[in-house]
Amino acid sequence: MQHGLTPAFSPRSVIIIQPREASSSVAADWGEQMLQRLQSEGYAGRVDRVSRDQSGTLHDLMRSNADLAILPPDLDDLPQTLELAARIGCKSALSLCTHIDAEQSRQLRHLARRLGVTLLGPQGLGLQRPWIKLNASRMGDLAPAGSIALVAQSGAMTSSILDWARHNQVGFSALVHIGHHSVTGIAPVLDFLATDPRTQSIVLHLEGVHNARAFASALRAAAHSKPVIVLKSGRSMEGRTVSRQQRGVDLGEDQVFDAVLRRAGAVRVHSFIQLFSAAKCLASRFRPNTRNLAVIANGLGPALLAADHADDQSLPMAHLEEASRERLRALVPPHLHDALQDGLVLLPDDVSPEQLGTALEVANSDSQTGGILVLMAPHPVGDPLGWAQTTAQLAPRFGKPVITCWMGDASVIEARRVLVDAGLPAFRTPEAAVDAFGNIATFFDNQQLLQQTPPPLAGARTPDLDGARLLLEGILADRRTVLSEVESKALLSAFHIPVTSTHAVRSATEAILVANQLGYPVALKVDSPDIAHKSAVNGVYLGLANGTDVRDSWERLMRRVRRAAPEARLLGATVQRMSDKPRGRELCIRVVSKPPFGPVITLGAGGAVAELLGPRASELPPLNQFLAQQLIGRARLDALLGDWQGAPPVDREAIERILLRVSEMVCELPQLSSLEINPLIVDEHGAVAVDARLELHQQYEPLQPYQHLTILPYPAAHDQEWPLKSGDLYRVRPIRPDDADRLQALVRGLSPESRYMRYVSHMTELPPRMLARFTLIDYDREMALVAVHTPRAEGSGEPGEEAIMGVSRYIIQPDNRSCEFSLVVAQSAQGNGVGSRLMLSLMEHARGKGLATMEGLVLARNTTMLKLMRTLGFSIGPYDEDPDFRLVVKPLQAAQH
Repeated sequence: MQHGLTPAFSPRSVIIIQPREASSSVAADWGEQMLQRLQSEGYAGRVDRVSRDQSGTLHDLMRSNADLAILPPDLDDLPQTLELAARIGCKSALSLCTHIDAEQSRQLRHLARRLGVTLLGPQGLGLQRPWIKLNASRMGDLAPAGSIALVAQSGAMTSSILDWARHNQVGFSALVHIGHHSVTGIAPVLDFLATDPRTQSIVLHLEGVHNARAFASALRAAAHSKPVIVLKSGRSMEGRTVSRQQRGVDLGEDQVFDAVLRRAGAVRVHSFIQLFSAAKCLASRFRPNTRNLAVIANGLGPALLAADHADDQSLPMAHLEEASRERLRALVPPHLHDALQDGLVLLPDDVSPEQLGTALEVANSDSQTGGILVLMAPHPVGDPLGWAQTTAQLAPRFGKPVITCWMGDASVIEARRVLVDAGLPAFRTPEAAVDAFGNIATFFDNQQLLQQTPPPLAGARTPDLDGARLLLEGILADRRTVLSEVESKALLSAFHIPVTSTHAVRSATEAILVANQLGYPVALKVDSPDIAHKSAVNGVYLGLANGTDVRDSWERLMRRVRRAAPEARLLGATVQRMSDKPRGRELCIRVVSKPPFGPVITLGAGGAVAELLGPRASELPPLNQFLAQQLIGRARLDALLGDWQGAPPVDREAIERILLRVSEMVCELPQLSSLEINPLIVDEHGAVAVDARLELHQQYEPLQPYQHLTILPYPAAHDQEWPLKSGDLYRVRPIRPDDADRLQALVRGLSPESRYMRYVSHMTELPPRMLARFTLIDYDREMALVAVHTPRAEGSGEPGEEAIMGVSRYIIQPDNRSCEFSLVVAQSAQGNGVGSRLMLSLMEHARGKGLATMEGLVLARNTTMLKLMRTLGFSIGPYDEDPDFRLVVKPLQAAQH
């Protein structure tokens, strides 16, 4: 079935609904202007007009049906004109009304859903599709056709970007302005563009989101198909405040938004000029194998500017191999040979095109080089055009990205045109060129993060979930939200996070008794639900060596805390054995719920400096080992975690394990509002949590599993074993990204007829983009179950390679109440009940999501599939849009209660 936005973005016919005659002349003129615009700019589809006051029967009106209805810009008449569009059979509608509020948008959303019409707008400038000459907008003249899709939330930014793009000859596959209260939000538009063949990259301007889960889900799906470049307004706290006040939306803290983009596989830029340079670079086929940049330049000054800016962007310079340096020494002046080791190939001012070509070939063949920046400055005896022609001839053959920067203007205009015509990114300044490579490197780094689908539980030992939940239920039953240190550590222990033994005491005598049992030295800390940071109120004594120290410290502790925090409730103190890691490094792990994207895990230095420096790196849960390693790397703790004052490097794997355990807690305990482990002391032998503080949400409402997360973990609970008729076992489980090769093998093994029955195509295998789309899915918006079997070799009985025997899949439709399914089963697995089991498991999962209906299209001559559908209780009927198909539908019983 086609996407719900296809009638709006690719309409074969358009109808303009004229306002009532009683409306203002301005509104009446609008219809005539829209008609003339569509006709004059070359839209080839049918264009009709119908008036709100038109007489005639409903049958007469039905003959005016169209894919897209353009509604008059009158908010008061919008519900009535939308109903008229639905009555005459329009599948989609576009409203260019302005000044709509959130409540009016909500009412229109319900009306459009009831009428079965997809409504774009209101509160937007409209839609342009240059390839089909469709200009249903208030954006001015039709933009030139190209491969970039622009989706923007600001009308001023949309107009500015479009004006800039016209001057710079940038073409578009689509332009969409979506207001903050538009009925159809950003997520469905991203879904459509992800599969639009005319769109090669997506440029997205954001000011805020209403549904973080839907946005992140659609962004991940789109970025997996093609490059998505994001420009966000309101990075500062002041900007966020204005956005909330004026727009009623927010994108949260900048660091958290960056984490969302990383996990979505998108790239962020900071100016609209960078938007299009990034889109052009990322649309190329080149992929860096590292972030290392080599600079080939004919001047030291520009090369150093590039190197400095690369350092600012955390882009390392390529340390060229010795063999490469040896070949380049013949081209580079002797006093600049040392720069070769730092990735700077500094050629003479008047380098010949042939010498430049040799340098390019060497840099491309060097395994340490991820990308090449060719940086040429004009010279009285230089040959800018020859340099450009050589670069344009060689670079397209390379397997690495080549970024060019011909500095200057008048003398290099023709040379820069040669580079652009060859499809090479061409810039005027070293900084812009370095930024371009940074975008490419970031894109492929983030694509690697996008591939990560962490399981809900990490590690071999299963947490004591029942014990943890009982503890939290008891605290909430006491109408408390802050856990004591003892309770906090008990919760950490339930998830196998090492903690120091801690005991709550209520008097000095009790403190001495506990200290004697634990053994000295001990630490004494104030115990208060109102004090978040004990050291801030002088509430900590460390290294107490005997009972006398404990007694005296108790008295001083209570006096100090009462003086520093007179309103705080003092329950007593805690006694704990001093850490056995005297040379350990102190870290801080925090979890805070950050609207609108939910819980975020942060890592940084701990102890007293934690408040000064703050956590340095953030990541969204769930984590796996790769993501935990990336988080540690981004925290820039190498100096702290490496050799330090004679102590060996710390056990980084211990930090990874604790991060994974914290991720488990966040995923499995939606009651958690915040968590802080500070300090986490780590040395070469492991890590231990010395202090911890946890808080719960004041108003917690039970949700479906993982609904508090922006990114869902892998749904391992749906992994089940079933028997084959042979007695062997197979598994039905959700699909994973690493199933790509197995899925491709399944498709290749199908007969030509079976492939056509499933994909309505004679292709022999899935294209890479489709293969990626089918294996990396968002489990919140769709589900794909695979039946996998591991055959055993004859004789030895050793297990062979796991193979996919079949796949069932559903995708939730825009109404969020129904889903479309598909099914394919390998030839060798047919007759074993695999297809039935896949469909039954799929329906069970859909019921659990609260879906009411499952439907799909089956070729009329696919009698085997139709027979299976009848067996499973699907009704079979005609499909009005194509007589070669049958529409099969089944109500899902659990959704009927």
